[in-house]
Amino acid sequence: MKILSIALIAGSLATPAFAQQSGHTMPMPMPETQQKPGTGPMPAADPHAGHDMGTVPAPKAQTDPHAGHDMGSDAGSSSAPPERPPPPAAFSGPQHAADAVFDASTMDEAREQLRASLGEIRSYQVLIDRLETRVNDSGESYLWDAQGWYGGDIDKLWIKTEGEGSFGEKVEDIEVHALWSRSITPWFDVQAGARYDFQPNPERGYAVLGLQGLVPYLFEIDAAAFVSNEGDVSARVEAEYELLITQRLILQPRAEINLAVQEVRELGIGSGVNDVELGLRLRYEFAREFAPYVGVSYERKFGETADFARDEGESVDQFSFVAGLRVWF
Repeated sequence: MKILSIALIAGSLATPAFAQQSGHTMPMPMPETQQKPGTGPMPAADPHAGHDMGTVPAPKAQTDPHAGHDMGSDAGSSSAPPERPPPPAAFSGPQHAADAVFDASTMDEAREQLRASLGEIRSYQVLIDRLETRVNDSGESYLWDAQGWYGGDIDKLWIKTEGEGSFGEKVEDIEVHALWSRSITPWFDVQAGARYDFQPNPERGYAVLGLQGLVPYLFEIDAAAFVSNEGDVSARVEAEYELLITQRLILQPRAEINLAVQEVRELGIGSGVNDVELGLRLRYEFAREFAPYVGVSYERKFGETADFARDEGESVDQFSFVAGLRVWF
C-alpha cells in the first residue's frame, strides 16, 4: 500500500510539468528566406515607435543680406556718399606730428640729416657703350662712344665723348660734352651745357639742350639740340633697344639721326637730314660690366651732305662689320 501511494503522488507531480512544456512552448520565427510564398518580408520595427517626436518645422528661406539696401539700377549708377573737404580741425595741428612731442628745431635738424643720408647720396657711373673696330670697303676704322655721370638722384654732372677715325691716319671727329642734368620724371632727365668739337677743322663750340632717358620698357633715348658759336643750329637723336635672348646674350638694335637747319659747307653739312646710321649688335655679358660684341652697321648720307661727300670723293653709304667691347663701372 505504501508503494502504491508513493507512485500516485509522483504521477500527480509529473503531469503539470509536462503540460507546461507541451502546451506553452513558443514557436521560433522562420528566416526571411524561408517565409512562405506571397507573405513578403516582415516590416522592420520602428525604434521610435511610441515616442512623440513632435512636428519638424520646414527650413526657413535664406534672407538676402543686402535686402533693404539700394545697390543701384546698373553698373553706371553710384551710391557713394558725396565728397567733402577735410574738416578745419585736420589742419589745426603741427605740420609734422613729432613737433608736438619734441622740440621743433631738433626735429628740423633730424629731418635734414635723414634727407641728406637717404636722398642726397652721391654716386657715379662710367659707361663705354661702344669701343669698336669697323671693317668696310674703305678699310679698317675705329669708333668710341662713352659717357659718365656724378651726382644724386635729381641732379647730375654728365660728361660725354665720341669720335672716330681710320687706323694709321689722323682722328677725323672728336667731340666732348659737359652737361648739367636734372630729373624731371622717374624716366627722363633734361640736360643743358656745352659741347666742343676738337675735330674736324674748323673747331666749333656749341650750347646744348637735351633730353635723355628711357621710354618705359621700350627705347633708351638721347636727343639734343645744338647751337654753335657761329649761330648754326643742328640736332641729333639716338635710340637703342635691348632684346634679351638669354640673361647674358643680348641683341641691341640702334639708330642715330643727325639734322641741321643751315648749310655749313666747311664742315660738309647740309640743311635737313644729314645722315642716318642703323646698327645691330649682339653682345655676350661675361659679367654685367664686361661684354664683347659683334654686329653690323649701315650709314647713309642725304641731300646736300651727300653732295659734299661726293665732291670730296667719299662714299655716301657704307656697310660695315663691327666688333667691340662694352664696359661700365
